[in-house]
Amino acid sequence: MASKEQRQRAIQEIIGRENISTQADLVDRLKRQGFDVTQATVSRDISEMRLVRVPLGRGKHKYALSNLELAEDVLDELKRIFHELVHDVDRGENILVIRTADGHATGVALLIDRLKRDDIVGTLAGEDTILVVARSTAGAMELQEELWGYLV
Repeated sequence: MASKEQRQRAIQEIIGRENISTQADLVDRLKRQGFDVTQATVSRDISEMRLVRVPLGRGKHKYALSNLELAEDVLDELKRIFHELVHDVDRGENILVIRTADGHATGVALLIDRLKRDDIVGTLAGEDTILVVARSTAGAMELQEELWGYLV
């Protein structure tokens, strides 16, 4: 049985050479290489490896390693992604709820996490929804206004 590290190395190689747009495609490619995996395992790997879905154009996307490190690069990418993939930003007290296109919440949350802002405690992403916990209600209000600006 292959180790998690071997499987994740294989995932890196696969997404590096192919345009993999769904977890099912990735499961299929891994099985072809002899890995006994489920969609749930691949989903955990995607999360642990911090893979993001990047647009290819014409409504198509692919998984890729996130390599943004400089704060200004992260912010530029977040603005671009917000404009393309985020539908709404709502707030309740110090928690923001961000609605994304299906399958893109993890990638958007990763970019928010990479901002490393003191006013953000953390994020939690599902399939199309992100919870962003701000340190204060006032901070959440300011963050909501800022993120709304990225939608236009």
